[in-house]
This record gives sequence, C-alpha cells and structure tokens, in this order.
Amino acid sequence: MNIHKWSELSVAEQEALLLRPAGDASDNLLAVQTIIEDVRRGGDEALLALNERFDGIRPQALRVPKKQLQQASGEIDADLGVAIAEASGRIRSFHAADIPRAKSVETAAGLLCSVHYQPLSPIGLYIPGGSAPLISTILMLAIPAQLAGCDEIVLCTPPGSDGSVAAQMLAAAYGCGIDVVFAVGGAQAIAAMAYGTESIPRCNKVFGPGNSWVTTAKQLVSQDARGCAIDMPAGPSEVLVIADAGAGVEFTAWDLLSQAEHGPDSQVLLLTDSADFASKVAARLEAIAPNLPRAEILQQSLQAARLVVIDDLDEAIRISNSYAPEHLILNTASAPAMAREVRHAGSVFVGRWTPESLGDYCSGTNHVLPTNGWAKSFGALGVTDFMRRTTFQEASRDALAIVGPTAEILAASEGLEAHRMAVHVRLAYGAEAKNRDGDSYGDGKKHGPGEQGHASE
Repeated sequence: MNIHKWSELSVAEQEALLLRPAGDASDNLLAVQTIIEDVRRGGDEALLALNERFDGIRPQALRVPKKQLQQASGEIDADLGVAIAEASGRIRSFHAADIPRAKSVETAAGLLCSVHYQPLSPIGLYIPGGSAPLISTILMLAIPAQLAGCDEIVLCTPPGSDGSVAAQMLAAAYGCGIDVVFAVGGAQAIAAMAYGTESIPRCNKVFGPGNSWVTTAKQLVSQDARGCAIDMPAGPSEVLVIADAGAGVEFTAWDLLSQAEHGPDSQVLLLTDSADFASKVAARLEAIAPNLPRAEILQQSLQAARLVVIDDLDEAIRISNSYAPEHLILNTASAPAMAREVRHAGSVFVGRWTPESLGDYCSGTNHVLPTNGWAKSFGALGVTDFMRRTTFQEASRDALAIVGPTAEILAASEGLEAHRMAVHVRLAYGAEAKNRDGDSYGDGKKHGPGEQGHASE
C-alpha cells in the first residue's frame, strides 16, 4: 500500500489523490436511463424481469405479505431485538429535538409572516441490501419520517438469494410502523417509487443511500418533471481520518476498514503528520483485510485507499474542507479544537473514543449523508427533509399602506409593471374607500387589521 507525502506532490498530483473512485454507473448512464424507462413503461412486469436479470431471482410477488412483517420480530435473535430498540430510542431522541416548529413574525404593523411545516406523503425509502442487510438504514430513514408525520411510507430493498427479505430487516421496518415493503432493489426500485407501478405507489420524494447505479437513478428521476424529489446524492461510502502519532494503529486501521468493507467503490483516506504511524497503519491493513469476511470487497476498495503524510494538522483540516468527506474522524489530541475548523463534512467524529460505527448505528445522529463532495452543499438527513416548508403572509390595509410603496419602487425598477399595479390599485382603492366610509373594503363587510382570515386556516 502506497504512502504519499503531500508536500512532495504537485498541485495536479494532489488533486488526483483526492479523486473519488470512478463509479461504474457514470460509464453506463444509458443503461440506467434504459432501466428507468423500462419500469416507467412496463411497471410490475418490468420490475420482475429486472430482478431476474440482475439478481437471478424472479419472486412470485413484489410486495412482502403483512403477516410476514408481523411475524418477523419473533424470528430474530433476542439480543438483536434489544439492540434495535436501544438504537431506535437514541435516534428518536436526537431527531425529536430537531423537529421544526411553526413561527410567526410581524414584519410591519399589521403584516404577519409565518412559516408552517407539513409532512410529505407518500414517500419512498430505499434500503441497500444484497451483501449486507442494512437494518440501521431502516431506522435512520423511518424514524425521522415518523417524527415528521409522514403517513404513507413505501420501503424497497433488494431480495436475498432466496428471493425473500431478511427477517431482521422486516422486524426493523415493522417496528418503525412500516407495513408496505417491496422486495426490489437497484435503479429499478428508484424508478418504481418515482413513477409508480401497478403495485408500488408513486412517491413524492425518495430517500436513502445506494451504489453508484442507485445514486445515478435518483439524480435522473429528480431531473424529470414526471419523476420525484430526492433527499441527496448519497452514494458509495467514504471516510477521511485525521490522526496524530498517538491515535492508535489499531483504532485507525479498523476505522478505515469499517468503511472500506461497505463496497468495492468505497473510499478511505488517512491524513497524518507521522510517517512512521502511516507505515504502521498500512502494514496493519494489509495484515487484517485478507482475514475478514468481506475480504474480496476489501481487496478492491483498498486499492483506492489513500494514506497521506502531511506537514501539520492545520494542513489536514484544509485538505479535508476541500475534499468534503461523508464521514470525518478526528483522532488527535486536539480534536475538539480541530472540530471547530471543520466546514465541509457530512458527519464528524471527535476524539479517540468516537468511532464512526457509533454514527452508523446508535449514537443518535443520522448516517444518511452526502458523498462525493456533496457535503459542500448538502447536510446530514434530518426530520425537516421529510417535511414541506410553506410560508404565509397576511396584510391589513394599513400594513399595505406602509410596505406597498417599497414593492412599487422595486417592481418599477425591474420593469414589471403588473407587479407594481397589483399593489398600486389596492393602495388607491384603499385610500378612496377610507376617505369615503372608514373601513369598507368594497365587499359589504367591515374589517379590522388582521381579520381578513389566514391562508392556513
């Protein structure tokens, strides 16, 4: 495994070192587009055919029977059931504290502006499966959706080799109040939720991470007026670890491996100010990886691993802010101070005793995060992502008299005469009516400020 000295690289070499692994779907955009169109036109039959084509399975039915969901909790290990419950409690506690509340502000006398939040519905949750049943992702998506008040939730996940969905997945889903589950994965599942099929309802927004094919499909349907919105581009996993010489070789090696084992297109980076430490981590990675259950995946993903020696830890933060990692681990003696300098990262893990695995499972924060540099413009998934934010404004006649001239001037400067006149005619009529009979609005009724009714009622 190569170790790179940052200061010895040219600018072009530094940029190349921070490139993400090339996703195969970027080279097969036409194939993803074809899958989406097949599902849009062919519905359930297309889904069954694509399941057989990509997974070698043609299930008798796409939807998992509700009875199977109800029975799943009795089929899983008791310790796992307890762990799911404990993780759910922490995730719920953290996200409940983040529920937005309606607010009203009187921005001028008689002018009330307010914001209200409503749950999105129906919504679609995509849960990666196949090589690893991601129970935790169900919790990360379903719990904030519940807290937001979403009442129609559809869940899609790839079937296992026998065509069924693992009991632990079904137990987690049912425990979160989800009873509409479909055994379908990949780009075809995204298309099904975006456009709807005979079995799968059309969703207004689709959530969840996935491989590069899934991410490409999400981006494509979000760009189509017939499609749906998405949470964020959440693709192959990545972690950047900043470590000093005291970080602990074992800690660091396992932190890197825990992300590298997600998939062959995952990326892991280490920035350290100790060349000796980097060498020891490299040796440990090479010793551990071949003996792990997902050794074949690690063999591929570690080829894109980057171990980089930097001059100082301030430089590491600058590099991290440029790279904008999905996960950032600060395993240094000065971690709390470094955390204050972080600008672009999906989720940050501060200090020696905070492995990224806590965020993946049970600290309470969400593990659905922006990847591929999108952390510069997207944040971690939260309750507000499952809600629609709507603003209202209500003006009395006196309020319009105060703020209307400002609108007239701005509209005139932009050359938008109809905008100006929509204000002007009201001001003119209001002044005439007030001179004539006090408070008449010309509708045969008497009003006082703020009594015209509220648009949200």
